This record gives sequence, structure tokens and C-alpha cells, in this order.
Amino acid sequence: MTPVVAIVGRPNVGKSTLFNRLVGRRIALVDDTPGVTRDRREGKAKLGDLTFTVVDTAGLEEADIDSLEGRMRAQTEAAVESSDIVLFVVDCRAGMTPLDEHFADILRRTSRPVILVANKAEGREGQAGLLEAFSLGLGEPVPISAEHGEGMADLYSALVGHFPDPDAEDDPPSDVVTDTDEADEEGLLARPLKLTVVGRPNAGKSTLINRMLGEDRLLTGPEAGITRDAITVPWEWRGRRVDIVDTAGLRRKARVEGKLEKLSVGETLRSIRFAEVVLVTLDATASFEKQDLQIADLVIREGRAIVVALDKWDLVEDRGAAMKAAREQVDRLLPQIRGVELVPVSGLTGVGIDKVLDAAFRAREIWSKRISTGRLNRWLSGVLEHHPPPAVSGRRIKLRYMTQAKSRPPHFIVFCSRPEALPESYTRYLVNGIRETFEITGCPIRLTLRKGDNPFAED
Repeated sequence: MTPVVAIVGRPNVGKSTLFNRLVGRRIALVDDTPGVTRDRREGKAKLGDLTFTVVDTAGLEEADIDSLEGRMRAQTEAAVESSDIVLFVVDCRAGMTPLDEHFADILRRTSRPVILVANKAEGREGQAGLLEAFSLGLGEPVPISAEHGEGMADLYSALVGHFPDPDAEDDPPSDVVTDTDEADEEGLLARPLKLTVVGRPNAGKSTLINRMLGEDRLLTGPEAGITRDAITVPWEWRGRRVDIVDTAGLRRKARVEGKLEKLSVGETLRSIRFAEVVLVTLDATASFEKQDLQIADLVIREGRAIVVALDKWDLVEDRGAAMKAAREQVDRLLPQIRGVELVPVSGLTGVGIDKVLDAAFRAREIWSKRISTGRLNRWLSGVLEHHPPPAVSGRRIKLRYMTQAKSRPPHFIVFCSRPEALPESYTRYLVNGIRETFEITGCPIRLTLRKGDNPFAED
């Protein structure tokens, strides 16, 4: 089993920078502002020949348990409890603070091995703090510079003694399925669903994901904009794997302020780009706003499959009228994804959790659908007989051939005589016909017009 290493320490000592260094990518938000990280984030790390799961955590602060800082500390404590090794990071340049001493005293009582990591130890400014770190009573500190990559060999030496000896591990029994065994198409080794949850701030995204997972994995509360990082949580639902991603709420562009919020928005956009299905979360108690439309339109432009979740459904009184109004608004304002599934859910009570996941897996199947060229051209022949393209400048446009170039999302190519002259209204007519005939709902359809080569044309 892969060891789990938790990185803890007070705010702004470089925990996220060290996390990015160990995973080899800049996936955790880093800024000079203290308290950037709020949720715990996991990543696959490699240091020399050591491979392990590393967990980035929020800065440790003394605060009331009901406050935001108190809830952040509870997330960090949960990460420590579930880890095998703890890296306690201190800032050499700032010196040892009473907060460092307080949490060092707490970590000395834990049963997990604790490695004291003295960050920002490069240069003369860090030497005094390095010597001062001995006073914490956690053994010899490991001097590093997470930003510049210095001291990683020393960190390796401190970690390797706490890792299991690979030669001492027994071989798995012959009846145990390993990664090298062949997997059934419907087995647990099938590709996981990449599901990203997006929406406005305080729409209930993190609460909904916690209800799905059955634990308080993500930080929640009444404050808007708690989530900053895009947090990926591997999960299994009814024997099917899901990589579910919680994202920061997207506000109107004019209201996005400061470098930190811009970084959070960038993380959300990146998560949408790498998703298969995007769960657009709407607040069922609030009216459908322009920002909801812009979020959905952004997902459509990226070509992702969509499921719409009407969250906080437990607070809706007239549910029949609310569902009817939501359906009318979505069909009228988002014709590009006509037929998208609307699922009423409640992160508080758990209503609709199974339905929304069923809808997500169906959306991925539709998004990945391929249609044979023969079926497409038989359909095209019927369309041309029923409603041929218009004559432009006295000349009829000829649609000769149609094929599907790719899926995810479905992309079709129509070869015609004068693609630049075909009206946009007829292109929409073709797209709507494809959607209705081949039941491609809940995802965008790409249609490209291309002029076929004429072998008799002169060079």
C-alpha cells in the first residue's frame, strides 16, 4: 500500500510550494497571502525511488471550532490522523513562533513519525532559524528550499527510513487481481468518470460532494467562496470509479478581484477543460441568473457533457412548478444542449444523489457516441428530400456526403459544393436533426462544412 505523507504547519511557511515540488507540477495555488490553502489536497509524489501520496493541508491556527479557521484546522487534523508520516514545515527566515511551538507540542504526542522540515533555509537569512528549529524538540530539522528545490536529497534520507522495505513485502496471492491482470470491460479497472462540479459561489457544491462521499471531506460553511483550489477526490460508486472535482465558485468577470481569486478561477477553468462530464449546480431557491447561463455556455464551448443539478431542493415548496420553470428556462436559454438532464438534489438530505450520478454516466456515454457513416448518409438523404438547402444567388447548394470525424464531443463533417454560402439557419436545422434522430442530448454537437475536392477542376 502506498504510504501517505501529510504536510502541516502554520500559514505561509511554504507547504503548497513543497507539495508542488514533490508532485512535480504546479497544481496547488501558491501566493504570498497567508491562508491560501483551505481544503486538503492529495497528489502522487515521487522523490528518488520513493513513491507516495502527499497531502497538502491548511495552515494550523488557534481558532474557535465553529469559525472558518477552526474548520480548516479540523481538516488538517483529519489529514494527520489518516497519514503514515507527517512533515512539519517551519519558516527559517521568520524564526520559530509561539504558534510553531504550540503545534510542535501537539505533534509530539501523535503516534505518527514526524519529520521537521525547515523551509526557506537557503542563504544567510535562514541559518539562524535553522538552529532555532532544534528547540521544537522534534529532532534534527531538514533544511530545504521548496521554491528552488534545494535539500531534496536530505528530505529523501529523512523519509526513506520510515518507508516499508519493498523486498520484505510478500507477493500477492494468485487469486488477487493486480494492475497487470486483464480487466473485464465492466470491472473496477475501467476508466473512471471525470466529473467536475461547477456553479456560482455558495451554490452548495462542496456540501453536495460531501454527501456523495459520505464524509466531511471538503470544507463547507455559510460563507461564500470558501473553496479556492480545485480538489480532486477519487471515489467509488456502485463499483464504478469516479474522480470528482470540487471547484471554486465562478462570479461575474467584473466582480473577480485580486490575484488569488483570478488563480482560483483559472483552476476552475482548467478543471472544466480536463473533465468528461460537468455538473452545473444551480441554486433551486434562487432565480436562473445570467451568471448561470455564462457558466453553462463556458462548459459548452469547451465541448464537455453537462448535467444540471438543482441543489437545495429540500428548501423548495412548490416543486412541480419549480421543475417546470427550470426546464423551460434551460431549453429556451441553452438550445445548444437541448434535452440536458435536470436532476433535483439536496446536499443536506441526500435527495437525488444516485440519480445525478446515473445521469452523469449516461451523459458520458452520449458524449462518447459514434454513428456509422452509412446511418448518417441515409439520414442526410431523407433530410435533403424533405427539406433541401436553399438556392443562393440562383444556384442550389449540394450536400454530397457526411461522416463523423470524432467523438467527445460528437463532431460531424458535411461535404458540400459551397460551404461558405450555406445559411446558418440550415446548419442549425442539421444539428437539431442529428440531436433528435440519434438522441444526442446533454452535450454540444460540432458540425463542420467542407468543400469536397473536384478532380476535374483545373489547377
